[in-house]
This record gives sequence, structure tokens and C-alpha cells, in this order.
Amino acid sequence: YEGKCVFCRIARREEPRTALLPCQYEDLVCFRDIKPDAPHHYLVVPVEHVRNCKTLKKEHIPLVKKMMEVGKNVLQHNNFSDMNDVRMGFHWPPFCSIAHLHLHVLAPASQLGFLGRLLYRVNSYWFIT
Repeated sequence: YEGKCVFCRIARREEPRTALLPCQYEDLVCFRDIKPDAPHHYLVVPVEHVRNCKTLKKEHIPLVKKMMEVGKNVLQHNNFSDMNDVRMGFHWPPFCSIAHLHLHVLAPASQLGFLGRLLYRVNSYWFIT
């Protein structure tokens, strides 16, 4: 836990203005992005402070799989079912706005605007899926 990290505070429910969405795992939280680039734009964040995707190791594979599962579930819970029109991924450092691992879940990906298509381009230099 890092007290200056906003995602650590959100994960510990210390940010009352951030509404958490239903999540089936206690070690993850999910909430809407404050600057959405798609009709559905959620962030899935581990409670444990993991710096970013560059610091992930082999033992983090189950965590990332759970993060993706939460992303799919929150979309379905919000009546979005076309899983072929979803973009999920991480910004690659130094292009992370917050130094706490967070999975972007965007849908429908086909409705991303010009800037959104650029920021969340599949396997680009700054965004990995």
C-alpha cells in the first residue's frame, strides 16, 4: 500500500467519490474511468500495489487473467455482450498516468474516437493487449 497512490486509496475504499462496481474477487476492484474514451470504459485494479505492466513476472499471470475475467464480467453486467468488440490492455511505461497496474476495458472498441483509437491502439509502443 502506498498512501500517495490514488489507486491504492480507491482499492482500500478511501476515496468515497469513486463508486466501485461489482467484482467477484477481493484482491481486485473495478470502477469507471474518469475520462472515458468509449461508452464502456472501466479500470480493473489490484488491491496490492503493483507498479505497472513492465514489473509483471510469470507469477502474475493468474492475476492478469483474473483482471481480464473481471473486465468481461463488468461488461456483461452492464449489458454489453459483443466480446469481439472489446479492447483490453495496459499502457506501457512511461505512458502510464498512474504508477499502479490498471487494466483498461473499453467497449465497443469500434466506437473509439480518433484520440481513443490512437491511445489504445493494439500492441503499439505505448499500449499492450
